Amino acid sequence: MSQALVSDQARLSILCVLGASLAFSLNDITVKYFTDSLPLHEVILFRSLFGMAFILFLFGRGVPFKTMFSTRRLLRHILRGLSVVVANFAFFAGLAALPLAEASAIFFIAPLLITGFSAFFLGEYVGVWRWTALLVGLLGVLIIVKPGSAAFQWAVILPLLSAIAYATLHTITRSMGLAEAPITMSLYIQLVFIVVCLGMGVMFGDGRFEGLGHPSAEFILRAWAWPSGRDVLLFVAAGFFSASGGYLISQAYRSSSAGLVAPFEYSTIILAVLWGYIFWQEVPGLSSAFGIFLIIASGVFVAIREFKRQVPPASQKLSARR
Repeated sequence: MSQALVSDQARLSILCVLGASLAFSLNDITVKYFTDSLPLHEVILFRSLFGMAFILFLFGRGVPFKTMFSTRRLLRHILRGLSVVVANFAFFAGLAALPLAEASAIFFIAPLLITGFSAFFLGEYVGVWRWTALLVGLLGVLIIVKPGSAAFQWAVILPLLSAIAYATLHTITRSMGLAEAPITMSLYIQLVFIVVCLGMGVMFGDGRFEGLGHPSAEFILRAWAWPSGRDVLLFVAAGFFSASGGYLISQAYRSSSAGLVAPFEYSTIILAVLWGYIFWQEVPGLSSAFGIFLIIASGVFVAIREFKRQVPPASQKLSARR
């Protein structure tokens, strides 16, 4: 393969991951828009329905319907789906009470946690430098959340829980190997979303548990309401952003090494800072900015380290992240 072709593939991969970061960040602000109006499980239900439609349209043409859902690992698909459900609900509930940039930065400890989980649960080798990077990233999280200070909010636990759930998701995915088709894995995630959200609608949809006062709890437990035409358009947009983001990030990692692509995923945090300022006038303080820098630096370091080692990365892509 010529050097020019390799260079073209690298540029295309970088454009794909930047496009995915834009799509995921737009998905985040679309869901955050509903924090004061509709319940989270209603928003995610409609997003998943439209997301599944886009997945079938983008990836399912020419594939027999039965083949899409054919699997011998149903339990693992369910566990993956539940991990994504926990991650989504925790992250978006956190957005009801936290600035977008800080919640996104805390979430991006996930690639570092995947490194640690891969060592503990899959027996993969992780050297001292990557363990050090993990500790630095955790230090960045502590700087952002400020435990023990007057500025501490319990809501910061939610994006951290989201990161842990996503690390669990990708640990399960790695244990499944390459035997499952990407469309099968994507569709089962959407199915679990739909089933869980319908169940939550039955339990919480009448608003019997609302009124707790905390914005994160209200976002989850609020009574269902009939969406407006504008709401439906935003549901369609969220479904498109979620499906297209997953497609673009998959293309990026399919065409180039993770060491090249992964550092550009952290552009999501930069976009979160931008959107937070534009839509909610949120500006990170100096300590939060320093914590965000530590998380980005440690994640990029791990990606570059794995690229130099030329092995499949422990901190693999977050292709299903939101």
